[in-house]
Amino acid sequence: MVYYVAYDAARGGDGTKEKPFKQISEAAQIAAAGDEVIVAPGIYREYVNPINGGEEGKPIVYRSEVIGGAIISGAEPVKNWEHYKDNVWVARIPNGIFGSYNPYTTEIGGDWYYSSIVLHTGEVYLNGKSMYETDSLDSVLDPQVYMPSWDHEFSVYQWYSCQEDDTTLIYANFQGNNPNENNVEINVRRNCFYPEKTGVNYITLSGFVVKQAATTWAPPTAYQEGMIGPHWSKGWIIEDCEVSDSKCCGISLGKYLQPNNENKWTLKRLKHGTQTERDAICQAQIEGWTKENIGSHIVRRCHIHDCEQTGIVGHLGCVFSIIEDNHIHDINTKQQLTGAEIGGIKLHAAIDVIFRRNHIHHCTRGIWVDWQAQGTRITQNLFHDNMPPEDAELTTKLSLGEDLFIEVSHGPTLVDNNLFLSAYAGRLATQGVAYVHNLICGPFTSVGGGTDNGSPATGPRYTPYHVPHRTEVAGFMTFLHGDNRFYNNIFIQNPIPKAYTDFIEANNIELVGTVTGTAEFNGYPTWDEYEALFKKENDKGAVEDRSKYYTKLPVYTGGNVFFNGAKPCDKEVNYAEVTGQDVYVKLAEKDGAYYLDTNLYDCMPELATPFISTEVLGEAFEPEQKFENPDGSPIFFDRDYWGEKRSVNPTPGPFEKELGKSLI
Repeated sequence: MVYYVAYDAARGGDGTKEKPFKQISEAAQIAAAGDEVIVAPGIYREYVNPINGGEEGKPIVYRSEVIGGAIISGAEPVKNWEHYKDNVWVARIPNGIFGSYNPYTTEIGGDWYYSSIVLHTGEVYLNGKSMYETDSLDSVLDPQVYMPSWDHEFSVYQWYSCQEDDTTLIYANFQGNNPNENNVEINVRRNCFYPEKTGVNYITLSGFVVKQAATTWAPPTAYQEGMIGPHWSKGWIIEDCEVSDSKCCGISLGKYLQPNNENKWTLKRLKHGTQTERDAICQAQIEGWTKENIGSHIVRRCHIHDCEQTGIVGHLGCVFSIIEDNHIHDINTKQQLTGAEIGGIKLHAAIDVIFRRNHIHHCTRGIWVDWQAQGTRITQNLFHDNMPPEDAELTTKLSLGEDLFIEVSHGPTLVDNNLFLSAYAGRLATQGVAYVHNLICGPFTSVGGGTDNGSPATGPRYTPYHVPHRTEVAGFMTFLHGDNRFYNNIFIQNPIPKAYTDFIEANNIELVGTVTGTAEFNGYPTWDEYEALFKKENDKGAVEDRSKYYTKLPVYTGGNVFFNGAKPCDKEVNYAEVTGQDVYVKLAEKDGAYYLDTNLYDCMPELATPFISTEVLGEAFEPEQKFENPDGSPIFFDRDYWGEKRSVNPTPGPFEKELGKSLI
């Protein structure tokens, strides 16, 4: 069955092409497995709550008739602004418009969230751009530049809300603009396309613009919502959509509500958040978190931008998914929301998740995979400018961004054929990672640290590892560090901006170095050195030295090339350290395409590089799982960033042949 929707249709339509429904929600009430809902261009200011799911092979498809033509908005226009004083105007909004959820009384909060002022899920948009909330009318009357913002000029467009009887008052400083002559909107709906109940499987959302919802903070120990999301279901496809201007998260592939464990750390302060996180994982397993029931989603070819927590968030519900060919940028650039759950993509338990061919830039950090990045593969992605501009005030150590953050996972986590072009390439508070054929232009940070419960004094963090390619927990362990592989990468030392180094020094931030390369792993053993610890003969009757079970794990290398002072580790083998040549790598944009401007391949040395495959990489130590495909088949790294065939002794880095093509 095919149903039709048109925003300008007459009321009382039956969903036929001749008499379409007026709202998408009308079709969402009755669409069943195998049905398609075709939506005409227009703005649909509604919350779409899909009642039914599809079946494997018979999804329910919601399709914009024209890609980008149908807009689902969580906002409403406001045209009743009255001049208050100077550049400030006031609007009086009857609370009845909000129903049971008023974004202007709903405070943002939860585990791992930090803010210096109280913020709400509500938002004010001037000509499509979100303004800055403040906590007093005085601040709106005399707005000061918000220095942590990445856009100082617009940060003085500020608003404040309060309650008067049954009315929401919004005061806003439009800096000389008349709001009644411009497009001013406020978000009034919590979600845009999101099932209220769980288990609504096999839905495809294709070609829509989805924007301006009043979502709230989405940590892993809470109900995780977004403007779009499957809400603890299986088999969704979100494709060719533009997703923007969520107060917190754009797309959620995240966790369902566990009322007994909802932000328990913040609300009760009796158990640390990492303990309640472990509780949440085990509870989910008891309550049906399996490969058969949850995950296996696809997010592809979406344009995701201007969300303030994440472009894509998820915990547990994201397992076995594919995130590919997306353009993600300008995430958390207002810097009003701060905390430990922020990034272009932030996933916990990205078990067998594949991130490929994404273009991620101008985010606080690019991708953050936290806990249980087991079977995770990050391949053929372009990362750049994932750090604050130099004139933005840095407020916490997490505001100093990077392209890829892998945290407290036992692996195997595979990172191959990527371009890491930001000032800091990666934060590695983890183990069990393989870097293969990447271009890496910044240092690694947090190597050998960042895995305790806040500090060494509070003890180590234990996180789970799983049965390979399943959700079932196989065990828990803390972190020994190491168990990493670096093969056929190119490391280029670029200058670190002084604003960053000054901030690091002033705040005495540890494990944030300035040297690109593998040198952060100096002192880590080779496999032979590690294995020898367990082959020593003890004297008869002697007590076993059990400290050997808590030493650093080996690091494996080969085929890496180091330029501009980038440094190999002290156990590096079969590598080239090139001196006396100034290598540059610049990203050039032309007509929406991105190219590399570089002399790198004029300076490339001869090196007998190894051919890398699953068998060469071996097993991640703790889960005893190979670096392999989700179906258990081996990976042969015989294709480069563009999919071109590699030679038997491949060229280091992501490109086998000379450059020239667009990177995206």
